[in-house]
Amino acid sequence: MKPSEMRNLKGEDFQKEIESRKKELMELRFQAAMGTLAQPHRVAQLRREVAQLNTIRREQTVSELKNGASK
Repeated sequence: MKPSEMRNLKGEDFQKEIESRKKELMELRFQAAMGTLAQPHRVAQLRREVAQLNTIRREQTVSELKNGASK
């Protein structure tokens, strides 16, 4: 998912996306521990996506707080 697509998500969807990526990441870590990991690059990709989702969610929260405070 691209950051531009992430910015279009609503609050509840952010949490769902983060949870699904963390779950997939956990599964990939188990596969890596067992030596059956087919796509090792996917681990870094998922970690990056989780970080991006958290960052965008935080940006939106700060923006909402600033807009609420300035009114």
